[in-house]
Amino acid sequence: MNKRFLATLLTMPLALANAFADEAGAGPTVKISGYGTVAMTGTDTNDAQFARPNQASGVGKTARTGVDSNLGLQANVTVNDWLSGIAQGLVRKDGEDNYGADLAWAFAKAKLSDNFSIRVGRMGLPVFMISDYRNVGYANTLLRPPGEMYSQVPLNSIDGVDGTYQRSFGDTNLTAQLALGSTKATLATGPDSTVHIRGKSIVALNLVAEHGPLTLRFGRADTKISIDDSREQNKLIGALRATGAAFRIPQLGALADELVVKDKKASFTSLGLGLDWNNIVVQSEYAKRKTDSYVNDSTSWYLMAGYRIGKFLPYYSHADLKSDGSVANSVPRIAALAPLAAGVNTLLHTRNQQEQSTDTVGLRWDFHTSAALKVQIDRVKPVGQGLFLQPAAGFKGPVTVAAVAIDFVF
Repeated sequence: MNKRFLATLLTMPLALANAFADEAGAGPTVKISGYGTVAMTGTDTNDAQFARPNQASGVGKTARTGVDSNLGLQANVTVNDWLSGIAQGLVRKDGEDNYGADLAWAFAKAKLSDNFSIRVGRMGLPVFMISDYRNVGYANTLLRPPGEMYSQVPLNSIDGVDGTYQRSFGDTNLTAQLALGSTKATLATGPDSTVHIRGKSIVALNLVAEHGPLTLRFGRADTKISIDDSREQNKLIGALRATGAAFRIPQLGALADELVVKDKKASFTSLGLGLDWNNIVVQSEYAKRKTDSYVNDSTSWYLMAGYRIGKFLPYYSHADLKSDGSVANSVPRIAALAPLAAGVNTLLHTRNQQEQSTDTVGLRWDFHTSAALKVQIDRVKPVGQGLFLQPAAGFKGPVTVAAVAIDFVF
């Protein structure tokens, strides 16, 4: 999104405040806040690049700022006791290989009762434990969310409507959120190439129970996904159909149909646990992804534990991602079809061989009331390419990733 356009959107709450102001000067209140991370990240190899999910490029031995750095700006408008709104912009490296500005949130909220509220506009897609603040480094213990889990849904927001119901039962607070809508995201397919994924008919349910220091969460999201602007993929599908018709090989046409991503059903089911008790901090998630497309089904999980010592918080995390099966390459082993089989192998390998595990140790130091220094070392063990980008021939892990960051809010 153009940065000038984003700046214009972020000034809209100010215009809204002026529009609602009455003759006496009273009217909506506007609060501007923000967050950011300044980080340096590097690895011990140049045979592949480490990156966050959906980044077009990453880092090797030469440490860079682009992987873990970002900047967010948020405007909160309160019109009255029941009507409010939020606009949030985020600058980071994501699907395109440069710092781009995205409109992460832009919604109006109506509080219809003490227990029930409705939002309309663009909201965070509630599929993870920390969906609403995964980009706010200061709000999280880990320097970055585990890629094994957070790479499984590349859709960050939803354009539509959601309703939230909250109620207390003794010392337990329950929150139920239901979101309906659609979304579109840019996916990186290489350092200079992208495609767009669309999700329509999204139904996302988010249930949270909080009891003292313990938080439990269940989430489920269903959608229909489409990817229709991939030139390489469309060319491959066309070749499969043409070859299948010419040589009377029906399985090639069937394989082409499986590779088409058009309104294919997809779901993501997850469980989460959070504990902040005395000096003990624990966070964990477990999830299953399923699709009717060639994109593999998967199982992912992580467990993070830490212990506060004054302003210091050392922590350890283990994360794991496994593939639960994928589309088989049914191109016959005939010399004339070898280039076609190689193209299918490349497509399926890129999407279906992203298995890996990561052991992480880190230290957080809250040296200021609104800033924290983090040092984190990850030992990543990929299966094949794993989640790494642009692997060289013969690349294999494990890979050590080191990062230092300052998270801040204002």
